Amino acid sequence: ISQFVADLRRVRAECADEHRVLAAVRPLALHAALSRDLWLEDYMLAPDQEQGFSLFPLSEEEDHSLAVFALSWLPNRGTPPHDHGTWAVVAGVVGPEWNTFWRRQDDGKRPGFARLEQVGAKMFLPGDVLAMPSGTIHQVWNQTDAVTVSLHIYGMHINHTGRSQFDPDKGTAQPYIARIAC
Repeated sequence: ISQFVADLRRVRAECADEHRVLAAVRPLALHAALSRDLWLEDYMLAPDQEQGFSLFPLSEEEDHSLAVFALSWLPNRGTPPHDHGTWAVVAGVVGPEWNTFWRRQDDGKRPGFARLEQVGAKMFLPGDVLAMPSGTIHQVWNQTDAVTVSLHIYGMHINHTGRSQFDPDKGTAQPYIARIAC
């Protein structure tokens, strides 16, 4: 992980444009996901029963930028639609994960309100890499009967970005803070 993080720091220093950062991080994330035997520990396969998933910190800068997590997902559980408040790169590590993508239809100026439209969905498998620019809204779901794991790299720790979770049926948006595993 230390070399991976050093490479991420180099990319961040060299690339000012978010799309260039995402393009440069994708192959690094793929390599790290394929090298899971070097960092994936047994305890990371035990997601939080209440939350439905666990975020296991692998690295984070002191200013909360450039955060790397292993996420494990309980069977038949996932997240509500949410944004990250930053760019994100996710690489499949163990098992498939279903991602549903949404686009915001309102201007975001009305507090607590959001009108979303579903714009796509895709099953991501181990070795697949998803690069999401800031503002991307997605929902993750583990449709299997086994724990799945993915590697997540964020431009900023997600609990420090002011990100939101959404309820498309109710048309609501609210802050989204995830519980981080110790």
